[in-house]
Amino acid sequence: MSDTELRGDDRIEDGERQLDEDDRLKPEFVDAVLEAVDAGDTDEAKRLVEPLHPADIADLFELTPEDRRAPLAAAVAGLLDGDVFAEMNDYVREQLIDALDARQVADIASELDTDDAVAIIEDMDAEDQREVLRAMEPDDRAAIEEALSYPEESAGRLMQRELIAVPEHWTVGDTIDYLRGHEELTTDFWEVFVVDPAHRPVGTCALSWLLRTPRAVSMSDVMQREQTLIPVDMDQEEVSLRFQKYALISAAVIDGSGRLVGMITVDDIVHIIQEEAGEDALLLSGAGEGDINEPVLDSYKARVRWLIANLFTALLASFIISRFEGTIQRMVALATLMPIVAGVGGNAGTQTLAVTVRAMATNQLTQSNTARAIRREIHVALLNGMTIALVIGTGVGFIFANPMLGGVIAAAMMTNILVAGLAGVLVPVVLERLKADPAVSSSVFVTMTTDSIGFLAFLGLATASGLVG
Repeated sequence: MSDTELRGDDRIEDGERQLDEDDRLKPEFVDAVLEAVDAGDTDEAKRLVEPLHPADIADLFELTPEDRRAPLAAAVAGLLDGDVFAEMNDYVREQLIDALDARQVADIASELDTDDAVAIIEDMDAEDQREVLRAMEPDDRAAIEEALSYPEESAGRLMQRELIAVPEHWTVGDTIDYLRGHEELTTDFWEVFVVDPAHRPVGTCALSWLLRTPRAVSMSDVMQREQTLIPVDMDQEEVSLRFQKYALISAAVIDGSGRLVGMITVDDIVHIIQEEAGEDALLLSGAGEGDINEPVLDSYKARVRWLIANLFTALLASFIISRFEGTIQRMVALATLMPIVAGVGGNAGTQTLAVTVRAMATNQLTQSNTARAIRREIHVALLNGMTIALVIGTGVGFIFANPMLGGVIAAAMMTNILVAGLAGVLVPVVLERLKADPAVSSSVFVTMTTDSIGFLAFLGLATASGLVG
């Protein structure tokens, strides 16, 4: 037995030990697999990887350095099925897909539900897409081409065509016999859709109801007529909101004429919620997609433009400071205290901005309650401002033995926190009205506002109050 095999046996005895307490692959397991690959021992590499869940195999590739993924893929090629690719990070998947020929990609896509197959094919170059589609079976190709015709991040891209639909005149017995008698039907479903002769959904029947109802009962009598229908062109974020609001497990997707064309299941929505939440958080910081597997140049391009924008906003704040150069020279303490005013105001603005953007993303903030939300943030800002102003004013007045300086910084802090609260809610609201994504550019404008107003209020009040003789 080789050293690699001994090390592998010492480290990994069964599938449970391959994961740590956080369900992450252990570093020693990853090292053991890569050592086997480097030694050319593909049998050992397969033995170690085979017990893993497809999602864990996908994680293994994400944890592997980029230049070692191709040899790993070659070593465990027989284990790389469609389920693994469906779970894989987009950038890692694209890298591996590029190394496969069109027939291999077509075979992988054919194993998957339509939504997962589309996720693999949609990011490919147009020519590569055509080659893969030409290599697929006609039925699979038609379903994927139809999905690709819908807008990105829409219900049409997200839905799967594999579902169970029966006519409303059938009985429960007819439906059960149909499910048992057709092996080609999908096996992953939680409810049966009931349709009229035009294939428009008229109700749904949960599997639990189907199994507990006598065979002679009509489907129209057992089905639930109230249902949530998803238009095929609805944005995936709006789809996820409907699933959350109505606690859905699955939902029918309809085309423009109301015909049933697919369904969306809650497992897909979990991914969407995670993606959208992470995307908004990263956009607020200007960090782009924030994926550690993203190419360096792509990360650079996503981040540098916002750093340049912040540079110009910082220059505006510097210009305001330069107008009070004489005031600062006569009282150096002002230079010491300026960052406090701007920094606390910036944090207050960021807090309000985060709350506002999240409220917009979850449909809590709409045109009907915008005015109320603005009033609420003003009240919060006033309370925060009074508290912070009292603390900083008392502290500065005592430390510098100058009550007037304490009063000036208290008034400036109160002003800046109030402005920060207004900017944090107004900037994203205005950007949304202008059809701009508030998560992308709001932070730049809010930071510019709090820095500029903070310096202007503090230095302006110091000059106007006669604090500096």
